[in-house]
Amino acid sequence: MKTFMLRRIRSFGIGLVAVAGFSLAAPSAAHAQVRFGVSISVGTPPPPLLVYDQPEVPGPDYLWTPGYWAWGDAGYYWVPGAWVLAPQPGLLWTPGYWDCAGGVYGWHPGYWGRRVGFYGGINYGFGYFGVGFVGGGWSGGHFRYNTAVTRVNTRIVHNVYVDRRVIVNNRTVTRVSYHGGAGGVAARAPLAVRGGRVPRVPMTSMQREHEMVSGQDRNQFAGVTHQHPRQVAVAHTFSTRNRPSTFEQVRPADRVAPAARGPRQAPAHGGSAGHPQGQGHRDR
Repeated sequence: MKTFMLRRIRSFGIGLVAVAGFSLAAPSAAHAQVRFGVSISVGTPPPPLLVYDQPEVPGPDYLWTPGYWAWGDAGYYWVPGAWVLAPQPGLLWTPGYWDCAGGVYGWHPGYWGRRVGFYGGINYGFGYFGVGFVGGGWSGGHFRYNTAVTRVNTRIVHNVYVDRRVIVNNRTVTRVSYHGGAGGVAARAPLAVRGGRVPRVPMTSMQREHEMVSGQDRNQFAGVTHQHPRQVAVAHTFSTRNRPSTFEQVRPADRVAPAARGPRQAPAHGGSAGHPQGQGHRDR
């Protein structure tokens, strides 16, 4: 346990300078037509990211999707980190992120793709240290886990390796959960993920249901729990048939004024990466 706790602390306090490349299968043509942009905008910043233990991977080929703050009827709520299966072998997860432009905080939804794109420089931990992903990669149609930064029971999952070179201990620890604006992460997309359009696959139905159930539970809302939600990380996603034991429906008194929903045109300020031009934009 002590060994893993050290890895957990490292996972939130380190950075990444290199991204491993893998040969990945392309998404279907239908998925390639999906357009991505800012799905919701609000006037207040999201709370700091939470620090938590990562559950062990439940089986082969599951990928870690880190927890994040989403916006719902009662304000910001925490969607627990969870292990999920990719829509198809070879796809990697790019986490969503909040981006501040002109004093408004817009949410860029996460997506699946052949490579990990720009996610605002946010340090989500467990291999997502602000740039790329170093928690593993696809090889021969199966996912290999880097146990230096991910929690794996090797008696159950055998496709593992150890690469501690990705660990850098001289980085400043930050739990800032948004990019840009006052107090936000100041990051630009690396050249490796700027060029060319890359097909994107939206979150799976299981991921959408996980987010939906989290947003129905008042015990996940920052305003109700004083930024201490009851569920922070889980091995399996929530569903209408698999709600947490602490689930409690959002009450009418919990609700706040609705946010401005839909895509927005982000004002330019220095050409910072992560500000889409309309709905569709490049893999940043």
